[in-house]
Amino acid sequence: MYFDLILILIYLVVIMGIGIWGRLRNEVGVDEYFLSSRSLKWPYIAVSTIATNIQANHFVAMAGSAYVFGLAQANLEINAVFGILLAAFVFVPIYLQMKVVTITQFFEKKLGARVALTYSVLMIFLYSFMYLGTALFWASYVLEGIFGNILSVFSDEKAIRIAILIIFTGLFSAIYTYMGGLRAVVRTDVIQFVILVAGGFITLFIAVKHLGGWEQLWGKTGHLMHLHLPSDHDTLPWTGIIGMLLLNLNYWGANQVILQRALAAKSLRDAQIGLLVGGGLKYIMAIIIIIPGIALAGILREKSLADPDLAYITLVRDFLPDGLRGIILMGLFASLMSTLDSIYNSVSTLWSIDIYKKYIRPDATESEIVGAGKKSILAAFITGALFSFVVLYVKFDNPTFPLTHWFNQLSYFVKNGFVIIIMSAVFLLRPSRKLVLFTMLFSMPLTYLFMKFLPDMNYFIRSAWVILLSFGFIAAATFLKSGELFNSNNMLVISDKYVGRLGILLALSLIFCHIIFH
Repeated sequence: MYFDLILILIYLVVIMGIGIWGRLRNEVGVDEYFLSSRSLKWPYIAVSTIATNIQANHFVAMAGSAYVFGLAQANLEINAVFGILLAAFVFVPIYLQMKVVTITQFFEKKLGARVALTYSVLMIFLYSFMYLGTALFWASYVLEGIFGNILSVFSDEKAIRIAILIIFTGLFSAIYTYMGGLRAVVRTDVIQFVILVAGGFITLFIAVKHLGGWEQLWGKTGHLMHLHLPSDHDTLPWTGIIGMLLLNLNYWGANQVILQRALAAKSLRDAQIGLLVGGGLKYIMAIIIIIPGIALAGILREKSLADPDLAYITLVRDFLPDGLRGIILMGLFASLMSTLDSIYNSVSTLWSIDIYKKYIRPDATESEIVGAGKKSILAAFITGALFSFVVLYVKFDNPTFPLTHWFNQLSYFVKNGFVIIIMSAVFLLRPSRKLVLFTMLFSMPLTYLFMKFLPDMNYFIRSAWVILLSFGFIAAATFLKSGELFNSNNMLVISDKYVGRLGILLALSLIFCHIIFH
């Protein structure tokens, strides 16, 4: 156990050194700090984007959900391919042509300053509170679950030990992001992705070995090897896939945290290949995250876990030897750090470009803008830590509570509105800006009304109804006003034939997955 802890400490020292290397004395401008001088090539875009997407939450909460619901949980991973394809061929070409630093700048041009400001404020709130706080909680929850005995020197209370880890991990990643900007984020993400995948495969192979081999996935857990659960399933009905696909329009197509690397691409071709290769990597992530949880369900057939969120921790703690356990934990730490540093960097970009430069200090110099961005990183650390304490309270108040789906329901109050505005901005021809803003904001109380009067409706289906009704309302008003509806000009942009073929293969792979694992 102590050897595993030493491995993690060595990893942290190395990552810190790489993150701040070369930046201790150098002054950097806006494009360099926030977009790495728009010089990223496709391998860095692919790896850093997926490293940002994968959190400690995936390995813990999603593995726990797979332990209960099986392969259906993989829908949240593989259906990302739909959003990635639209991002690569529809959304990102527009952003790169406009040379935006933030997605907000695109919304301002298409939908006006008020929609843009609302989007930016809600994005900063969503990520600096909820996403950051949840990521911090899960990583700390795992570390305490593995090293609880060692960490007991700090406190006999589990909740206090987790709180200490939350502060440490959040502050650690904030420091090297503060020092290095996006280049530090991408540089460390590449290393962290390799560690993350290596650790994931080690856990996968050991879990399958203890199950009795790959054939036993169908022999012992065949009932869990289906992507599509009945339409009346409480949590993951197959009809909920419609909501997942719609929500992916925002997550992959209008999300500053995810798209910051694509915005920093050296060329459109690099951006498109990077995103498409990232789509292929999502299948690998689904395998190393979901299958271990299913395997554990087969291993523990006679005695089930009281708390499904302990599934991944149980695998690491009870089935892996010293040394290998340290590599797995390094992988979990890598998933945490790559997510945290990306959130910090994107929140600082949104704050300094969209708020500070535009509304607080229009005459600010580049060094002042970068300085404002750095200060916002520290503010995000504080807000994220505070929300993680809320998550800590929720988890300890009800240990069997499924946090991953609670978080989804909470975040979709805001994200439904994001889907509405990206669909309006890209697909509609001159929609009413006031109507888009009203509908975006009204989607939050509309979501609540659905919850109030249709409490048994699955939250993915609820999101689909909110998005489709809201967008349909805007589309109908747009058509009645102008007699025109959809914007069809240059809707699909493909940089070359190779990229187009790669996109077709990726689309076919998603279709085949749903057919084979129906």
